[in-house]
Amino acid sequence: MSASWGRRVVLFAPVRIVLAALPIVAMVVITARVLPSPGAVPGPASSLVSLAWGVAALLLYAGFVRLVEQRRAEELGSRGAVAEVGLGFAIGAALFALTMAILLLAGIAHVGRGDGVRALVVGLGVAVGAALLEETLLRAIFFRIVEDRLGTWTALALSAALFGVLHAFSPGATVISTAAIALEAGVILAAAYAFSRRLWLPIGLHAAWNFTEGGVFGASVSGTRPYGLVSSHFSGPALLSGGAFGPEASIVAVLVCLSAGVALIAVARRRGHVMQPSWRR
Repeated sequence: MSASWGRRVVLFAPVRIVLAALPIVAMVVITARVLPSPGAVPGPASSLVSLAWGVAALLLYAGFVRLVEQRRAEELGSRGAVAEVGLGFAIGAALFALTMAILLLAGIAHVGRGDGVRALVVGLGVAVGAALLEETLLRAIFFRIVEDRLGTWTALALSAALFGVLHAFSPGATVISTAAIALEAGVILAAAYAFSRRLWLPIGLHAAWNFTEGGVFGASVSGTRPYGLVSSHFSGPALLSGGAFGPEASIVAVLVCLSAGVALIAVARRRGHVMQPSWRR
């Protein structure tokens, strides 16, 4: 096998996705056997494990980009990273707060006494770690590599569908919750990456949504055990309340996030950030 032929094989999109994702997935699977799961009983240990997984995922991805793609990971550039994370965090927190406000006004959500300030620290750690891990896998690896070959629209649709399917194995998941995650989170997070062409905006947005939902309002995040500053309970039909999966499976969350995602991708298109398939460039 010639060196040039071998390199073409390595850079083939499906091969690149596997090579980039496999070490990260293996790291999580192996360490999960001895470390407490972030989705189990909430506490400092869960927060630290989540953060460790997230940071390790970023480092493994950076190593893959340097060794296999032989380039600098501009999507992880440090210049402006804090501002982009901050903007994403503000957007994510605002979107969930809006969702919660609508559910409260509709009499679907009810807020009571929660677990106190300690839950904010634990919730933030778990949320940031999960955002780092999932955004590295779904946006930096899957979305980016598919987009490079098939274009933005196909990559958005496929990555959103995959994100929904991966959450189909969460506690309390249903067909509705799977579709909801794909339509709201899958679309808006891919749109955030296309908008900024970097990973920091979707990381901030993802972390803020989960933190506000779980750490602040004490609602179930993707079916995990509620643990937050206050405690939120939901009543009414699952289509509105989200059922056991949590309020992110609510049609209200879908409409709020999907609207924001469409707005982001529209701006990304005006900026010229929407890519055509490789054979049309």
